[in-house]
Amino acid sequence: MRTIHLLPNLITLGNAFCGVLAIATAIDGLAALGSSPELFYVKMERACALVFLGMIFDALDGFVARLTGGSSHFGAQLDSFADALTFGLTPAILAKCLAVRDLLGAGADWSAASGGASRIHFLAVAAYSLLAMLRLVRFNLEHDEGPRAAESRAEPGWFSGLPSPAAAGLVCSSLWLYLILRYPALEVSAGTPTPLRRVMGWMDRVAWDPWLTPALSVLLLLLPLLGLLMVSRVPYRHFGQWLTRGRTPFTGLIYGVFGLSLFYLAPVPFLFLGFLGFVLSGLTLHLWRAGLEALAARRRPRSP
Repeated sequence: MRTIHLLPNLITLGNAFCGVLAIATAIDGLAALGSSPELFYVKMERACALVFLGMIFDALDGFVARLTGGSSHFGAQLDSFADALTFGLTPAILAKCLAVRDLLGAGADWSAASGGASRIHFLAVAAYSLLAMLRLVRFNLEHDEGPRAAESRAEPGWFSGLPSPAAAGLVCSSLWLYLILRYPALEVSAGTPTPLRRVMGWMDRVAWDPWLTPALSVLLLLLPLLGLLMVSRVPYRHFGQWLTRGRTPFTGLIYGVFGLSLFYLAPVPFLFLGFLGFVLSGLTLHLWRAGLEALAARRRPRSP
């Protein structure tokens, strides 16, 4: 392995390290439940943030590999393993940890956590993780067959199926939004409320607990749907290419300024709405195309 190949591979390992650290942080949070329930929320918030940090490493490793000419088959395989860990396994573990905390918070004990609901939650997170791994394996095999084979399955500038980082982004941003609604003190930094916390001031009078627990259960049950989207052929636009194609650098800077401003004011809702919109965009486009094709087939004259 040439020395220049080490840099993108080290960045890829940074992605995997974020996934391992996020799982370890969530486990530490569960261990702190008995002594400090507030620490659990802090640990889970850090774990969600680590998944997004892993996304930054995931975006950088490919860029650095192309910049330095350090692309290799080894690096491609390492990238898939890192993605399977950080975007396939880690979000599922975080969702399971919050499910366990929710059972305990409702007055149940550890023995109750082994009941039917917990088994359904486990099956949901297992389906998400396993389908994410299947997507990555299929992606590797299709690209090993050559660019033409890969392009025949997806239009240029598009993904075939929901990318695993996008699925992980929706799961972790949803969990993070759940956390700040359940424990608003997370939106206080050094004793000063964040801009989002100032906006949320009126929300303190709302009793969120009756809504949050069902919302978490719904999210867990939606995990298999995200897994199916990952292994589907639903087309998803390559966001980076969409943002830069046909636009001047100055226009890109304008988009960047507005995006960073919104992210600074309300990072968690910004991430949640962004990833939710991306997931729904591909699904909506696929259903729209399918509807048009079905309508065209009905209008097509039948041969005698």
